[in-house]
Amino acid sequence: MDIYEYRGKELFARYGIPVPEGRLARSPEEAQAIAKELGGHVVLKAQVLSGGRGKAGGVRVVADPAAASREAGEILALEIGGQRVECLLVERASEIAREYYLSATFDRGARQTLLMFTSEGGVEIEQVAAERPDALARVHVDPLEGFQPHHARELLARLEDPPERVAISSILDNLYRCFIESDATLCEINPLVVTSEGEARALDAKVTIDDAALYRQPDLALLAAAPSPDTLEGLAAEKGVTYVKLDGTVGIIGNGAGLSMSTVDLVVLAGGAPANFCDLGGGGSAAGVVASLEVISRDPQVRSLLFNVFAGITRCDEVARGILTALDELALTLPIVVRLDGTNADEGRRILMQAAHANLSVESTMLAAARRAVELAAR
Repeated sequence: MDIYEYRGKELFARYGIPVPEGRLARSPEEAQAIAKELGGHVVLKAQVLSGGRGKAGGVRVVADPAAASREAGEILALEIGGQRVECLLVERASEIAREYYLSATFDRGARQTLLMFTSEGGVEIEQVAAERPDALARVHVDPLEGFQPHHARELLARLEDPPERVAISSILDNLYRCFIESDATLCEINPLVVTSEGEARALDAKVTIDDAALYRQPDLALLAAAPSPDTLEGLAAEKGVTYVKLDGTVGIIGNGAGLSMSTVDLVVLAGGAPANFCDLGGGGSAAGVVASLEVISRDPQVRSLLFNVFAGITRCDEVARGILTALDELALTLPIVVRLDGTNADEGRRILMQAAHANLSVESTMLAAARRAVELAAR
């Protein structure tokens, strides 16, 4: 579960991590009033769960309340990463002397918390890791030991010790506590700035909470950003469909996360680009098939659909009937490729082939189905 920047900063503040003074605005008038309270020189930041806000015009520095009103109106009219900007954070501007990057995340391979630090803050961390790996310091924290002062010393010593080592070490300690106690999978500050007065502040906050731990975090569960009903993600959430939007043209539906991920990989192997990840789950029903198809078929980028079902709990004949029901109810015209195997696979294939829909193809193997779907998407 990702939370908005302003919520992330509220969480950071609970753990003693300094953040700029600011408030949320939902209109140009509110932005102007907040800017006046904060002295006029402020930063306006679109609140969306998407990267690239700055490049999209969603982050702007203004010098006075009138400019804050004007620029806020423009930001609130934006759509960034497929998300409409509905509110923005108005913060007192900081006079920046230096910028750093600091994060705590979970390294699944090492089964430990991974702390990362670099003096090249404000830049996408993937870019730093790819172009200048020596500029990124990493330290693992054993969960049985927990964060200790030597972790901070080791992390900062791997680069040139910054003059603000004491303040950064304190923030490291607090960030680790926030990460562990919030059941987070990521707590990122980019940039962590030092002002001209020598104060360290988290100028941004990116926080992801483990969905499986939300039962232990009822207060954080309330911070969950509900997807807009106007988006595909919102429609999927409304229908209980496990769905992730991607950028390709081949719509994918599988049963089980592993098979669905393998299907994504197969589409790429076949020379295509997946449009989504969609998982029916282990007990996919006809109703689930219809709901999944309704979500995926609304994506204008999708040019073909690929069903990949390996039945255990799921029955292939049930999936086949769901596909035919969706074809009738949704009046689908997209070409659909189906691969069925496992429980009642022969019956499922028989049902589909007897239906003789012009836009329906049945393949016997995963790779053949992926290749066919990619071919149809390219037409």
